[in-house]
Order: sequence, then C-alpha cells, then structure tokens
Amino acid sequence: MIDKIQTKLAPLRWKKLIPLAFITYSLAYLDRANYGFGAASGLAEDLNITPGISSLLGALFFLGYFFFQVPGGIYAEKRSAKKLIFWSLILWGILATATGMVHDVKVLAVIRFLLGVAESVVMPAMLVFLSHWFTKKERSKANTFLFLGNPITVLWMSVLSGYLVDAFGWRGMFIIEGVPAIIWAAIWWFIFVDRPADAKWLTQQEKNDIEAALAAEQTNIKEIKNYSEAFRSGKVLSLSFIHFFWNIGMYGFIMWLPSILKSASGLSIVATGWLSAAPYLLAVPLMLAASWYSDKFLNRKIIVLLFLGLGAVCFIASFTIGAANFWLSYVLLMIAGGAMYTPYGPFFAAIPDMIPRNVMAGAMAFIVSFGALGSFVGSWIVGYLNGLTGGPGASYIFMGSSLVLAVLLTSMTAFTSKESSSTKVQTC
Repeated sequence: MIDKIQTKLAPLRWKKLIPLAFITYSLAYLDRANYGFGAASGLAEDLNITPGISSLLGALFFLGYFFFQVPGGIYAEKRSAKKLIFWSLILWGILATATGMVHDVKVLAVIRFLLGVAESVVMPAMLVFLSHWFTKKERSKANTFLFLGNPITVLWMSVLSGYLVDAFGWRGMFIIEGVPAIIWAAIWWFIFVDRPADAKWLTQQEKNDIEAALAAEQTNIKEIKNYSEAFRSGKVLSLSFIHFFWNIGMYGFIMWLPSILKSASGLSIVATGWLSAAPYLLAVPLMLAASWYSDKFLNRKIIVLLFLGLGAVCFIASFTIGAANFWLSYVLLMIAGGAMYTPYGPFFAAIPDMIPRNVMAGAMAFIVSFGALGSFVGSWIVGYLNGLTGGPGASYIFMGSSLVLAVLLTSMTAFTSKESSSTKVQTC
C-alpha cells in the first residue's frame, strides 16, 4: 500500500522545495564559514588578536548555535518554520555584514555569538520542514540536497573569498557576503509553505497522498510520550554523541583549513582559496551517491560507518606524512574533508525512521545541538592547538581521534526501528 501511494506523490515537490532548502542553508553556511578566511587574511593582525583568542572567536558562533537549537526545532514544528527562518535570515545577514565593520575584539565576540544564535534555528527547522514533505524512501536524497548547500557553498566561497579579500580586504569580504541573506529573506517570505496542506500548487488528492504516506511510516515506531522522555532515550543520546564527536572533526577542519594550508604551503590567499575548495568539490558526488544508496537500500548506518572511518584514517595518515611530503599530506586531508561531509543526508534521514512524529522535531534539534557543541569544541581546540604548537599535527590527531569515537558509537547504535526490533528479539 505504501509503495502504491509512493508512486503517486507529487513530483513538483522537488522543483518547488529543494531549491528553497538548498539556497537557504547555503547562505547560512556562507556567513559561518568565512571567518576562517578572515582569520587567515589580516583580521587577527588588524584587531591585535592572539592565536588563542582567535580560536575562541571562531568557536563562539557554535556556542550561540548550541543554545537555541531545541526551541527553534519545536517552534518550527508547533508554529511555523516560515516565520522563524524569515527573521533568522534578516538577523544573520545584518550580523554578518556588521562583522566587516568592527574595530573592537569584544564587539566581534558578541557578533560571533549572536550570529550563532540567529543561525541556530535554520538546520532543525529545515530538517523538520523536509520531514513534512518527503517520505522514508525520499528523505536521504532530500536531506542531501539540503546539506549540499554546505560543501558547494564552501567550494565557491573558498575561491570567491580569496579574491574578495585580495580586492577589498577582510572587511569588504564580510560586508559583501552578508548582504545576500537579507535579500533572500524577502524572496523566502513569498514562496515558502510550511506543509502540504498550505500548498496552492498541489491538488487535494496529492496533499492526501503525501499525508497518508507519512502517517503510514509512523505505525511501527515505538511511542514516546513527550520531549523529556525523547531526550533520555538511548537512540537519541547515541545519535547525539555521534554527532558531537563527528562535528569536532568536521568544524575543526572547516574553520581552520585556510590557515593550516596557508602556513604549510606558503602560498598566497588566492591560491589557498583554490586549495581549500578541493574537499568540498569531492564531497558533492560522494554525497549524491551516498543518498542514492541510502534511499534505495534504506541502510543508513553503513554509509555513516564507512565515511567517518575513512575520514579518521586519512586525518591520521596526513599527520603521519606531515611536512615531509606536503602534496600527499594535502590529498589525504582533502579526502578526509570530503568523507566527513558524505554521511549527513543518510544520518539525518534515519532520525524520522526511528523517532515518532510527536517528538521528532525536539529530538532532531537535540541531536543537532550536540553537534553544535562538538563544533564549538572542535573549532576552538583545533585553533588553540595550531597556535600552541605552531603546526597542524596535534590538531590532526585530535580530529582523527574524535572521528574514531564517532565510528565506535555508530557501530553500537541501531539506526532503524526494524534493526532495533531484531536486536530485541535476539536478546530475548
């Protein structure tokens, strides 16, 4: 019956909704990832920022990002993702632009924290939004198109930011790259719809079919009464800690890659921008292939295990080779970056497969918030270690070890309700 309904679901959803999700997340990523370029191109020198303070400033974004994930996800589910993201776009666009105008470290610290608060609602709200529109067999693909906003943005941002810094300085880069979010807010308001029932471009039958397919998926999922119970459940806690350790490696890499490459290679900021783009170029085909496999075979777990494991191995191998062979070390580092991006779509597609709809928004936001905490730890500690040791070796080991922990936790976690049921039977 579900498969029958599946074939009837409105294909127009993909053309209408996926570009919205992609562009929105892409703009959010632009305004959080460009700090690394600012740090590598004179921001620290102009504001007299020490390496330790610079790493803290880069990490403060994620501290703000951590605190408002759960309220944002619940608001998106109970009220409206449309209103939430509209105001978020305006606020983070203003804050990102203001970054290019600061002359005081304390003001910069406040802006970085508030930027994290403004963007914190985006990821849980978009994941909740996609779960209202796409079924189990579509969800990994839909999530992947959302998360492609991450590597594709950093891909062109890495190149563009290099040229913008070269032409206008780090201040000009922040100002120019902050404006698009404000413009997009107006477009977003007029074309976004929260749920199938709100879409004027769907027939009533199409609306009914989508809702029926989504409702049918919930029948075999164990009931969870409220958010308190959800946050204490083994599945939610396991996924939260996987995301925590994963993001230590992920955001340590994203935030400090330009600085690491510039110091190791001695190349110009423009050349550093081109080198920094490589892992994100690799991530795009890998993410698309992983989402196809995940939706076709509904095996999310193997994707997460495989690519996080590959990322860990490449980090440690890159450290082992070190400065003795820069280009081989660089290639391994690029593979590590691409591998870390790859499982995002399948990972977040697994959550609605495991968690009942009544608490899914809060549970998803809870998992994302742990990832934000990992991002804070990763971006801060990696920057600190680079400054303390004068090189990236210690930070490579730190990021690689974190990914190993994520892999171990993944191997012990059941990723579907079907998987957990079979485990239960075997235990009995």
